[in-house]
Amino acid sequence: MRAEFQPVVNALSQHIIGKQQQIKLALTCLLANGHLLIEDLPGMGKTTLSHSLARAFGMDFSRIQFTSDLLPSDMLGVNIYNTQQNAFQFRPGPVFSQLVLADEINRASPKTQSALLEAMEEQQVSIDGVTHPLPQPFFVIGTQNPSHQAGTYPLPESQLDRFLMRISLGYPSWEAEKAMLEASSIRRNPDIETCVETQSLVTMQDAVNKVHCSDAVINYILKLVALSRDDIGYPNPLSPRASKALMQASKAWAYLHDRPYVVPEDVQAVFVSVAEHRLRSQQDERNQDSILSRRLLESVDPLAA
Repeated sequence: MRAEFQPVVNALSQHIIGKQQQIKLALTCLLANGHLLIEDLPGMGKTTLSHSLARAFGMDFSRIQFTSDLLPSDMLGVNIYNTQQNAFQFRPGPVFSQLVLADEINRASPKTQSALLEAMEEQQVSIDGVTHPLPQPFFVIGTQNPSHQAGTYPLPESQLDRFLMRISLGYPSWEAEKAMLEASSIRRNPDIETCVETQSLVTMQDAVNKVHCSDAVINYILKLVALSRDDIGYPNPLSPRASKALMQASKAWAYLHDRPYVVPEDVQAVFVSVAEHRLRSQQDERNQDSILSRRLLESVDPLAA
């Protein structure tokens, strides 16, 4: 791993105990300049991970609690009439932060969900015909409750596709949960010092684009994508956006591990997190999605690519 990221992983691991792989995947998504979806039961550490990432990189942080009555203007901002200046002034909403936690995104109405996803895609917000650019870097962490829980509006496939990666923290191991319970104090907000400056993060995101991806690795990615389209066992084949996301995430994983080029193992390391929510099964079950993505990965020999 690159030396500048080891303090970040160490700091986050003190608050998200026993989840180094998920922390690395979250860092990969941030480096790839994408957005992250975390699907888990309440109380698994999703908010703690988001707070910790923001503090470790010195980013502005905002948390938006998605509810059924949340309006797009509550999130994006609104024009307010200033009587002293006799003009409208734009009052930005909480989405104008470098790291935005969209908490329980599937509890909001489809209209509000779409407003956030448009901002994620366009990196800007348009209010009354005026475009307002979002800050850079701009990283959204969306959290979802399982779809079987009451009061949820599941994200459709086209909107799930806007998230570069999806991860799950899951239950901690016995040892990790015991260490958490034995902690001397419980802090609601992680006490983490800035490990990497925000401007350095932007430079690193640019450097990820320069990581070399050989023809052999590109062919490997294309074979994985093609198999999902040719085999009727995959209800939702991977799109060209998915193949671009897979290559970008593989580059970020290689960069995180201090390599200027991508190897097949990089693709394999990120594949499930990139593909599983796109290969979404008709049953809409996360375990079934994971089975589909792993089966696809096992069906293609990287040496034959």
